[in-house]
Amino acid sequence: MVDLLLRGGTVVDGTGGPPRRADVAITGDRIVAVGEVPATGSARVLDVAGLVVAPGFIDAHTHDDRLLFTDPGMAPKLSQGVTTVVVGNCGISLAPLGRREPVPPLNLVAGGDGPFFESLADYFAALERDPPAINAAVLVGLTTLRAVTMASLDREADAGEIEAMRAHVAQALAAGALGVSTGTFYAPARAATRDEVLRVLEPMRGTGAVVASHIRDEGDHVIDSLDEVIGIARELGIRQVVSHHKVQGRTNFGRSRQTLAHIDEAALGADVCIDCYPYAASSTVLRIDSARQASRVLVAWSQALPDCAGRFLDDLAREWGLDLEGAIAKLQPAGAIYFSMDEADVERILAHPGTMIGSDGLPHDRFPHPRLWGAFPRVLGHYGRKRGLFSLETAVRKMTGLTAERFGLEGLGFVKPGMRADLTIFDADTVIDTATFESPVSPARGIERVFVGGHIAWECGAPTGSRDGVAFRRRA
Repeated sequence: MVDLLLRGGTVVDGTGGPPRRADVAITGDRIVAVGEVPATGSARVLDVAGLVVAPGFIDAHTHDDRLLFTDPGMAPKLSQGVTTVVVGNCGISLAPLGRREPVPPLNLVAGGDGPFFESLADYFAALERDPPAINAAVLVGLTTLRAVTMASLDREADAGEIEAMRAHVAQALAAGALGVSTGTFYAPARAATRDEVLRVLEPMRGTGAVVASHIRDEGDHVIDSLDEVIGIARELGIRQVVSHHKVQGRTNFGRSRQTLAHIDEAALGADVCIDCYPYAASSTVLRIDSARQASRVLVAWSQALPDCAGRFLDDLAREWGLDLEGAIAKLQPAGAIYFSMDEADVERILAHPGTMIGSDGLPHDRFPHPRLWGAFPRVLGHYGRKRGLFSLETAVRKMTGLTAERFGLEGLGFVKPGMRADLTIFDADTVIDTATFESPVSPARGIERVFVGGHIAWECGAPTGSRDGVAFRRRA
């Protein structure tokens, strides 16, 4: 017996192959047939003619660690067709931070009201007890490990601290983590040397795990920073994901030609790949070096002055009679959106054959970057349909099958028999992001239905309340 038959849709299956008209049959949480499937014997038939049936989108780079618990309906992601998120990026993970004070940037995912997790095993157990609306796969963050093992973060770890962090890495891998993320761009991990990172990641040697890295410098020293992380991964024999690849600052506009060529050359002797978000502005904690690289800076949140969220930094500085540094100090702790990239670089990186899509959205910002609500439909509607950077099947692959393959997410990313029935049904002619820098909280248009585990989780522009997400564990 087939529980649900999606009839007459255009299947874009995640392989990069051409679209084709096909029916999709679902039983339980699995796809059981793709092709011409008779309606007889189906408990329910849903006509999806004129719509695309694609694998549920996989967000390769998120900071949704806490949102999965505080807002398990996950509307920012479901509304754009995302059915799986990879959390724990940029060296920042909620587990195993526990109740320790979340120094920036750990405060991007950790809140004083919890939840709190002393281990990744506890984190997985909590997801299973109270499932969110979408699936989660988890990285453990190196900055988090430094915070839980070191009394002072402004120095290199000593031998005992490295051994303690290695034990945490081994425990996380045993619990099912996809791997480890690093973020030496940020102050709490900046003092971590190449040797420290290599020694801490030693338990990953020869495993199928990945290391995902927010590199030390995405500006003037981007090539050296790429070499650092790729070299560590190569030495350990593991896959390197270069997180949210970009080049920042006007003096570096156009350097994506160089960085992409450099990554391609490195990939001849190492397992390396990249993700990217489809915007020419970044967002993270508010800091002076990032502000100086940007043409404009928009305040995303400020603990000291919450009402300044959504205001431009230079306007605030002018009102207060302060220079840039003084205005930043007055707002701290705070986060910001930085307009510091060249659109041509963004397009070049997005179009690269090996680029996965990640939103890098910050769900707890008072005035978030629009990528939180708009990244995936923007790839389809703006960069695919309008700009013609790639075909529909290529766009879908960048958001599904490619990501599943690179992160080792078995059973996800493809419309094939035996795969989990996580599906996004959309109108290829109308799908588009509506979230903007002026009005960032706005659901996409053209996402008709989203299925998670064979159940409808998003329909008619609203969540259904279905909570069928699962926690994905890496198989050893």
